[in-house]
Formats: sequence, C-alpha cells, structure tokens
Amino acid sequence: MNRTQVGIIGAGPAGLMLSHLLSRSGIDSVVIDNRTREEIENTVRAGILEADSARLLVDTGVSDRVLRDGHPHEGIDLRFGGESHRVDFRKLVGESVWLYPQTAVFVDLANARERDHGDVRFGVSGTEVDVTTPSMRFVDSDGRPQEVRCDLLVGADGSRSVCRNEVPESVRTHRSREYPFAWFGIITEAPRSAPELVYAHSPRGFALISQRTDTHQRMYFQCDPETDPSEWTDDRIWEELQARVAGPDGFTLKEGPVTEKTVLRFRSFVAEPMRHGSLLLAGDAAHTVPPTGAKGLNLALADVRVLSELIERALRRNDPAALDEYGPRALDRVWKAQHFSYWMTTMLHTLPGATDFDVRRQLGELASVVASESGSRYLAEGYTGRWPA
Repeated sequence: MNRTQVGIIGAGPAGLMLSHLLSRSGIDSVVIDNRTREEIENTVRAGILEADSARLLVDTGVSDRVLRDGHPHEGIDLRFGGESHRVDFRKLVGESVWLYPQTAVFVDLANARERDHGDVRFGVSGTEVDVTTPSMRFVDSDGRPQEVRCDLLVGADGSRSVCRNEVPESVRTHRSREYPFAWFGIITEAPRSAPELVYAHSPRGFALISQRTDTHQRMYFQCDPETDPSEWTDDRIWEELQARVAGPDGFTLKEGPVTEKTVLRFRSFVAEPMRHGSLLLAGDAAHTVPPTGAKGLNLALADVRVLSELIERALRRNDPAALDEYGPRALDRVWKAQHFSYWMTTMLHTLPGATDFDVRRQLGELASVVASESGSRYLAEGYTGRWPA
C-alpha cells in the first residue's frame, strides 16, 4: 500500500500535465494508465494548440520543443464555392495557433515527468477506484497488486472513462449528440498543399487539408460512419479529395503515397458535475467535442490548469471549498467550446438528406462569416480560444 496526495487515473496529456503542475506546487501525485507508454506514443493524433496551451508547455518548464518543431498558424482558409477566403487570426484577435501533434505533447510531458522523477505507472491492469476512501487499486506492469490511498482522485481516463461512472446516477447528467457522419483520415507522403489549414465545403461534403511535417501531410474528408477504409485505393482517395477542393481558382492538392487511413467517428458529450466529493473529472473523461474546431486537447489542458490551482488552494492552503469552483469555471469554457465546435461542424458538413435550400443556406452563412469582420472575429476568437470575458 502506498499513499499520495492526488491519485490520477489516465496518463494522457491531461493527467500528465496535472501531475506536472501539482509537482511545481509541491503536491505529490501518482499517475496510472492501462496503456504502455509505447502504445500511447504510437497512437498518432493531429493537434492544433491554442497559444495559451503552447505557452503552458513552455512557461511551466515542460519543453520548448513546440517553439522549435511546431508551426505557428496565423489563420485558416474557409473554402467554399470553389474559392478560398482567409480568416486572419493575428489581425482579428492578435493571436495565433500552433500546429503541433498531440502525440508530441504526450512525449514532452512523459519526458518531463521522467526528468522530474514523477510517479507515473504505465501498463497497469484491473484498475478500481474508491471515492469514499479515496484510493486506486490496480495490478502493476510486473503483476503485483497495488493500492494507492490519496486525498483526491482525478479521472483523466479519456472518452471511455470508468471514473465518470463513479458519480452516482442520482446526481449525474450526461448530455450528448451523435453525428450522422465521420471523417476519413489519411496521412500521405507529400509536400504541403497549403501553408495553413483549409476547411472546405463542397457539394460532395466537407474536407480538411491539414499539415504534419514538410514531407507528411494529414487530410480528412466527410464519410459515412460505416465506411471501410480498406475498400479505398489511393487513386480513389485522391480523386475524392481533389473533387472536394476543386474550383475555378485552380487549387489542387499535392499527392503522394497514402501511408495511413482510418475512419474517425465523433460526437459531442458533457458529463455534469465535474466534481463529486473526492473525485474530479478532467479532459475527455468529462467532455468530448467534434474535431472540427480543434478544441479537444486544448479543453483538457485548460481543465487541468484550473484544477491544479484549486487543488493547490485546497491542499496547501487548507481551503477545501476551493474545489467547489472547479465545475462552474471549467464548464463555462466547455460549453462555449461545445457551441463553437457544433457551429463549425454544422456549417461545413453536408447533412444526410440535406435539400438544396439547406446547402444554399450554409453557403450564405459562410459568406456572411467571411464578409463580416464581426463574423470573422467570432470564428477567430473561438478557434484561438480567446473567448471574451
């Protein structure tokens, strides 16, 4: 049996960042995850970091690699009617975002925890949490049963969270929305097709042209959730992507071999409350958003930034009532991000059974956004996370 101040279930970016921030405040934690470090590192995920998220990595001493290996993006292109329209974040709200994969964020955090001798235990099994003790019980990677008792438990165990179900049904509310489409995602060995992200609305459905490195790019197009990626050849994939960005301006994608293809389902979800007694939820354990607005990782980091501050007040300053602030403060941002992600998703995707009126209305909405400085500023505020006070 061990004891720590904060037990954290989930060693993804949310759990590791929380452990890192608590350590800087002199608070001990133990982080556990049923995945090995190698499994997490090999789960390739795209990533757009808000400026505040990038600053959090740098300013708290995790790593400055985002500044060296990441790519600042000062805007995006909204492409519709076969033409591109740039939304200039820097001009509109004085801020940028960073293209930096979530996998790289994890590596930076895992390295920082190892550097600082943090207690992170990968590859555990049989995890059980007891919110009354509170404690975590599990079998470690060497097959030994372990129990860690703590003052607080934090569920940062992702979208399939077991921790969220520890909140009694009588007091919890789960709100969600399923989407009738998915993303067909690829990684291709090819040069960049555009300097920044391109969000495309077309009669054939949505497409997103993103980047990864100078030689490998990530792209997506809207598809049926039941699509089998193995049935799509490279030629068929490129034909579909090219058709979705085609227009009179002659914009085309730079093609190359497709090295990875997958179908990504998504939904909107929020669990309330985000705190129940000694248990607090963070990141995807508490909420998920469609990837259209690039909010998921940023919301997780925003959660633990707030949570670390409140845990420090509760445990170091003997102010347990501080934890009551967590849910309201976190959820204010979560619901703004839910609206923004829903708005971006429904504005750009073609809904099944959409009529010609529905499509033309979407085009009118897109035209209004790019023609209006106020409309463009709202998009820039949401995308960069610069929400008005």
